[in-house]
Amino acid sequence: MRVLQVCAEIFPLLKTGGLADVAGALPAALAAQGARVRVLLPGFPAILAGLEGARPLARLAAPAALAPVEARLLFGRLPACGVEAYVIDAPAFYRRAGGPYADAHHQPYADNHLRFALLGWAAARLADGLDTSWAPDVVHCHDWHAGLAPACLHAEAERRGRAMPPSLFTIHNLAYQGAFDAARFGELGLPAHFFSMHGVEFHGQLNFMKAGLYYADRISTVSPSYAREIQSYEQGCGFDGLLRSRAHDLEGILNGVDAGVWSPVADPLLPATYSADDTTGKAACKAALQRALGLKRAASAPLFCVVSRLTEQKGLHLVLDALPRLVGQGAQFALLGSGDTSLEAAFHAAAEASPAAVAVRIGYDEPFAHRLIAGSDVIMVPSHFEPCGLTQLYGLAYGTLPLVRRVGGLADTVADARLETLDTDATGFVFEPFTADALLGAVARALALYRRRADWKRVRQRGMRQHFGWDAAAARYLALYGILAPHSAA
Repeated sequence: MRVLQVCAEIFPLLKTGGLADVAGALPAALAAQGARVRVLLPGFPAILAGLEGARPLARLAAPAALAPVEARLLFGRLPACGVEAYVIDAPAFYRRAGGPYADAHHQPYADNHLRFALLGWAAARLADGLDTSWAPDVVHCHDWHAGLAPACLHAEAERRGRAMPPSLFTIHNLAYQGAFDAARFGELGLPAHFFSMHGVEFHGQLNFMKAGLYYADRISTVSPSYAREIQSYEQGCGFDGLLRSRAHDLEGILNGVDAGVWSPVADPLLPATYSADDTTGKAACKAALQRALGLKRAASAPLFCVVSRLTEQKGLHLVLDALPRLVGQGAQFALLGSGDTSLEAAFHAAAEASPAAVAVRIGYDEPFAHRLIAGSDVIMVPSHFEPCGLTQLYGLAYGTLPLVRRVGGLADTVADARLETLDTDATGFVFEPFTADALLGAVARALALYRRRADWKRVRQRGMRQHFGWDAAAARYLALYGILAPHSAA
């Protein structure tokens, strides 16, 4: 089975969120089960810098407003990711001083519709045999950036009068949709009738997420609970009706954790390693973290952490509301993240008010994220909605008990610690109403369990022994590919 994975970022070369972790880990997991996987990526500077043995494959002709753009398709290998890759070298689109999607002032680029339409058309060209030595049996498209690819595949099929390889579209976060002014549609090179309710139009706008949801042959998302939730009005972001109509094509497949990157037993980024059977090194990680953050050196103080984008979705205003009571009960708190400037300022103010108990680092630092999770006792993920979530899985692996809201993938991966579950399945702390009081209730239960050291160690050990590897997810994806292309070799 030959699989072309289409995405905008890939760990460890370029990461803005969990999408990159998935894109980086899934190809190797699929390859271990017999699939032949290649990835297609935009030529962002970090991607080009990681591409070895690059050779030009073809000039990349594209329709409409994309046609004048100088673009060529390179083929090589990304050793850091362990995968062969096609990379679109289009300097005018991808070599910019800002981030992959927005400029230095966090403003989305005005031509994002063109930048990611080129990604979709490149996928269609490859599916149509642009590389004469390798053609995919299935095109697997990730999130809105690759959402136009299924539409481009359909357009090519119409133009050529023959079938194209089928596509799978994976929703990583339905709230980020790639919506643009309707006037931009004519620049994409799609047939005019594609701009309709039965196409890429959504409430009068051009919508890349809608393109993926409508034109892909199958749809997946990153947890079973989220697959159900997005068919509801509350979580469907306006697409609930479309998703209900395609319920038979929709599947939730839980993301995994790459044990080669996230494992306290062998993590080179930690000051000390440890395991579920011997957690001595975790205490050393905590002491080093307190020292690095300027927190009071207190082994007995429970340390809560957050590693997150600072957005409304993540429920961090609930954490701000809870912080005074959390600190007042002798706990410590550390945050790593960036995003909403008002949240950044509020967390900074909390740290300035209680420097011995609260520490904040704005930005994202992958090595420090490892040390922060390893050195903490509880990781907080109080999201309003959460398709899968990865930080709670990292927390489980590192013996840092997750405190989460019962939603999406959080509900699928964390079992609440209550008196009746301590000896059975408890792995963390779960609350449901999206309120600070509900969060504080979970905090109180966490503090109570922390004082009962034997029970805490038992729950921590159970969490560390949970298995969320990519092997199970890869098997599910391979089964989906087999449904899409049943006559292809496995």
